Amino acid sequence: MPRYMVLIHMDEQAMPHMEPDPGFEQRVGELFEEFTRSGVMLDTAGLTPTAQGTRLTWSGGEVGQTDGPFTETKEVVGGYAIMQCKDRAEALEWTRRFLRTHPKHWSFTAEVREIEQG
Repeated sequence: MPRYMVLIHMDEQAMPHMEPDPGFEQRVGELFEEFTRSGVMLDTAGLTPTAQGTRLTWSGGEVGQTDGPFTETKEVVGGYAIMQCKDRAEALEWTRRFLRTHPKHWSFTAEVREIEQG
């Protein structure tokens, strides 16, 4: 069965203004329980702020290093999930359900990509 990675892209500068609404924690908790019971969710987590990260680059035969925060980047990966689903349609439906648990005033993107087998 194929595995899919969901990358959550967000504007890190907007995070302080993204207060959860009442019931948010309960909605997410219930969905994650369902994810777990179904056997779809293999792993998920939020990521620390870019201020605590380091980027390594490969260019011109040299390795470069930049410590966070990465101010030149508006959108960052703020979390991820790895799911095992019967097909892409199922992965997209679980991701839609996850997005719908969030407050309407929040804005972020979920990128769904199949993990290559082999």
